[in-house]
Amino acid sequence: MPHPPFPQPFIRSPHQRGHRRSKAATAWSLLFTAVLLGGVFASDLPQAAAPKSVSPQVVQEVVQQQLKALAVEDAASAFALADPGMRTQFGNAEAFLDTVREKYPMLLRPASVLYLKPETDGTIAMQKVRVTDDNGAAWSLTYLLNRQQDNQWRISGCVVTAEGQRILA
Repeated sequence: MPHPPFPQPFIRSPHQRGHRRSKAATAWSLLFTAVLLGGVFASDLPQAAAPKSVSPQVVQEVVQQQLKALAVEDAASAFALADPGMRTQFGNAEAFLDTVREKYPMLLRPASVLYLKPETDGTIAMQKVRVTDDNGAAWSLTYLLNRQQDNQWRISGCVVTAEGQRILA
């Protein structure tokens, strides 16, 4: 049995009023659907697209290596742990070590070192370290590290802040 024809108001001819509104509504509907589906698919991206998780020990190890290199005044090893921007700023390993000797002697041979838990988003990390120098003065070091394209962490800066004299009892 054939279906009866649709009532006239449901059939639109291109010349009827409202045709443009119908096209606009369809376009907005398609755009909304595309955005909605894009959000659904983006939330299901494989883990490889997201930053890899970072072990706190990996970030801390880079800072430890640099402090160990500075303790024996191994300029080349300490300088190699700096990111390209910092290496460009200092120019060479000897200039880097000279700056540390002059302005940051507490980094060379600290009497004590305490590493706090680093913070990271997977591409940038912050490692806080507390050191005490031979005179008993406490210092707070805040290292900023960047993950390089080869996934190696490199130091891009260090802020040194005096915490004051330590009282020994």
